Amino acid sequence: MNLKSRLAVMNFMEFAVWGAYLTCMGNYLGVAGLGDKISWFYAIQGIVSIFMPTVMGIVADKYVQPQRLLGFCHLLAGGFMLSLWYIGMNTGLGNEIHDKGLFIALYTLSVSFYMPTLALANTTAFTLMKYNGLDTVKDFPPIRVLGTVGFIATMWFVNCAVWDDGSFSFTLGENVHKFQYTYMQFFVSGVLSICMFVYCLMLPECKVESKSADSLAEQFGLNAFRLFKTKKMALFFIFSALLGMSLQVTNSYAGPFITSFKGSTDAAVATSFAANNATLLTSVSQISEALCILMIPFFLRRFGIKGVMLMSMFAWVLRFGFFGVGNPAMPGVVLFILSCIVYGVAFDFFNVSGAMFVDQECDSSVKASAQGLFMLMTNGIGATIGTLAAGEVVNHFCIWTDGYLQGDWRTCWFIFASFALVVGISFALIFNPDKKQRKA
Repeated sequence: MNLKSRLAVMNFMEFAVWGAYLTCMGNYLGVAGLGDKISWFYAIQGIVSIFMPTVMGIVADKYVQPQRLLGFCHLLAGGFMLSLWYIGMNTGLGNEIHDKGLFIALYTLSVSFYMPTLALANTTAFTLMKYNGLDTVKDFPPIRVLGTVGFIATMWFVNCAVWDDGSFSFTLGENVHKFQYTYMQFFVSGVLSICMFVYCLMLPECKVESKSADSLAEQFGLNAFRLFKTKKMALFFIFSALLGMSLQVTNSYAGPFITSFKGSTDAAVATSFAANNATLLTSVSQISEALCILMIPFFLRRFGIKGVMLMSMFAWVLRFGFFGVGNPAMPGVVLFILSCIVYGVAFDFFNVSGAMFVDQECDSSVKASAQGLFMLMTNGIGATIGTLAAGEVVNHFCIWTDGYLQGDWRTCWFIFASFALVVGISFALIFNPDKKQRKA
């Protein structure tokens, strides 16, 4: 298997781990007595991203080869994820988890070791590609797209897979034993993470550069923070945090939102395919991602980092707005589908191109640390503040009733869309990289 194929498999497994639970976890939390804590579960991913990716990036830059560290992080993340499955299995389907504190603690430990792997996977791929003379701008997107395919694959699996009375089956119909509603989603994620650990042991070496440190900052790998001394990079990271506030909103609430229509008094809405297959419907977002990743090289060369990020910001406006005016029945479901289609631009034009931009702008001695810093600003500070704020908005306008999170969802989505619009306009007016950087 050539290097590109090996890195593609690595990306497939990296995101398959996340896709097993990220968009459907809220549905299980609701029936497990943790519905009012959904925003906190997603915010925890952001909180640990404030420091863990940076810490692991420092370790990868200075002490441990990134592909090995990637594997060890997955081993720990998978073990803790399987612990969540074990607690859920002992609690039973439809019952409240008794020791909620332990459940939250184990989840926190799992994502603490998973979130750094997003940056470590990028570092591993970029390093191995450069060692082998590959062009990261041209060759990375087709490799990264397999990550989205992996995310989609596990989304589809947990949407349709059923474990009921000791038997396994698949269905698109209504069934409370679907993995998307149960603790089995954590089992799938945990097993895949363990498999990823084994796979990382077989990846080529990424040698750690040993350089003499001239300062305390260099000794601890904190050089990446010096990027804030450059106005262009400081603005880039600040707006990355602001845009990051939108990243986890639909991951947190799209599933419960779409599923809530099952409680509608309108039979056509309650029994609609979309309402009963929320995870499958939202997977259209990831299909769009796969296509958009492949377009990134063209758009980066044609419009530069500012143009690409602007497209992402205004795509978030549409992402939220379409959810606000749609519904699962025809013709409203078309708006849901459009929301999922623009998600590819909203997420990837920012996340993937941003990682590539950081890689191009940073010295080789701090690349892993810089990727960790990018994660800190987006999935850390930005996502934490955004998810908690979104949770306050949703909890104000909606309430769990008969197993569904129901209320004034339209107002919620319009509030989120308005925020994205303000960020987009501000970015257009303030961020102005020079011509050389726009052509990068």
